[in-house]
Amino acid sequence: MIDMETAVMELIINAGEARSCAMQALYAARKYQWDQVDILLAESQLAAKRAHATQTELIGFDEGGRQAAGQSDYGARAGPHHERHAGARSGGGTGENLPITGAERGEKPMSVFPKDFLWGAATASYQVEGGFDADGKGLSNWDLFSHLPGTTYQGTNGDVAVDHYHRFREDVALMAELGMQTYRFSISWPRLLPQGRGEVNEAGIQFYSDLIDELLKHNIKPMITLYHWDLPQALQEEFGGWESREIVDAFDEYARLCYQRFGDRVELWSTFNETIVFIGMGYITGAHPPKLTDPKKGIQACHHVFLANARAVKSFREMKINGQIGFVNVLQPNDPISDSPEDRRACELAEGIFTHWLYDPVLKGEYPAELLAMAQQAFGVPYFAPGDEALLKGNIVDFIGLNYYKREMVAHNDDVEGYAINTSGQKGSGRELGFKGLFKLVRNPNGVYTDWDWEVYPQGLTDAIGRIVKRYGNIPIYITENGLGAKDPIVEGEVRDQPRIDYLRDHIQAIGAAIEQGADVRGYYPWSFIDLLSWLNGYQKQYGFVYVDHDNNLARKKKQSFGWYQRVIASHGEQL
Repeated sequence: MIDMETAVMELIINAGEARSCAMQALYAARKYQWDQVDILLAESQLAAKRAHATQTELIGFDEGGRQAAGQSDYGARAGPHHERHAGARSGGGTGENLPITGAERGEKPMSVFPKDFLWGAATASYQVEGGFDADGKGLSNWDLFSHLPGTTYQGTNGDVAVDHYHRFREDVALMAELGMQTYRFSISWPRLLPQGRGEVNEAGIQFYSDLIDELLKHNIKPMITLYHWDLPQALQEEFGGWESREIVDAFDEYARLCYQRFGDRVELWSTFNETIVFIGMGYITGAHPPKLTDPKKGIQACHHVFLANARAVKSFREMKINGQIGFVNVLQPNDPISDSPEDRRACELAEGIFTHWLYDPVLKGEYPAELLAMAQQAFGVPYFAPGDEALLKGNIVDFIGLNYYKREMVAHNDDVEGYAINTSGQKGSGRELGFKGLFKLVRNPNGVYTDWDWEVYPQGLTDAIGRIVKRYGNIPIYITENGLGAKDPIVEGEVRDQPRIDYLRDHIQAIGAAIEQGADVRGYYPWSFIDLLSWLNGYQKQYGFVYVDHDNNLARKKKQSFGWYQRVIASHGEQL
């Protein structure tokens, strides 16, 4: 006889699969991929039938959770689900999908978002500010790197960006018109400390102080990111930046300065943004500064990031700042392309490296044991100095920020080594990422992809939040980035970005599904408020609610999505 817990889990899995396939069919229809629509709708219907059959069986359980006599054995009926090919649809093979929402069941629309849920948007200093050498600012690593031939799309850089440094009041007025309740932005370390430490640039302090005051004047709550990749070049030249333990003291000095000057007005802080990117692409693939392909240096540099985070958290609490401090990571769920043992093991390794390695040190205060042993055996790092373990263990963050854009399908890997990112917006121009002998990331044959080869998969956001809660408990969560990079057409003077509206709508619903299941999600920051410089893709990859006309003095123009998100915020997520 089947037990109730197993039956409930199977109901959840099948309902989630039905929802996932239906959403994928919707995206395929918008791309006119009618063959995929037929396949996905058929799979959605089959999953829905399995869910209905399970629901019928659940009615037959008695009060003790036992199957009543005469009910069919659940395990035998469920066989077809377990035999499916995990890569043949978009739900993955992990069995951690969350159920469909009440609204999707046809119930009366009602916001699932808590009363104090925050609606906002996000940017980053290098991508919007410009003023790269204005008013005493020091150079960052990106100020130099972006000028090296061949490093960015068509040589684009952030020297001017969208000139937020000089136009922040205009931008904040647009934020207020949009109805934003919160704004996530980063501080440029070299704008405050031109040499990375020591002498303070008061003009830089004044800029951020004025920005914070302008936000508060419009009832917009600031969320500050201390580090979004723009390292003072002086520290890179002095001791190798993140490769040296000296960076921990330097970052703590910078963090304390920010707390001292802005902590009276800012309650939400995060230390770092996406370690996997600035370390992984800076030290493993060589696509970001310092342009190295040295895993040993990269692993140790990553350890220094975790130590710097712990020191900054410790200082935050020692200084008794009235607020919360967190860490922002990429949220990238990984699913096996098939149910084969080899692919499932490869997926475990990918999930371990892309998620557990980056989340465990800040949420548990320790590394995942298996991966730590593998890294130290293969490369001899990370090296722990006396006190490192205690520092990590004693300074867990208050919340986690999750940046979700895509899901990855994973296969075992006997051949692929390396990575070439799509920076052109020509679909299919990237190639597989692989670590030979471990895993490779492969294309989902039934997936819907952006022009930059990122799979559009809203269900992955619900799934991944569920995995975070399962591993780390019900820690407070903010969705600190989520958005669609696209080339937005201008039709009759209007920036038409309906695909962005569709993308964000479905992901907001995915967040709602996670909240319905008990996840403590407290805010949503779409990427991005305004079209900005995409690090390697230039200005062609647009994310914002506000368009910037680079041929007309950087004039701002509200997009179609601006009015839509305005209504979403005003209705607290009811009007999608």
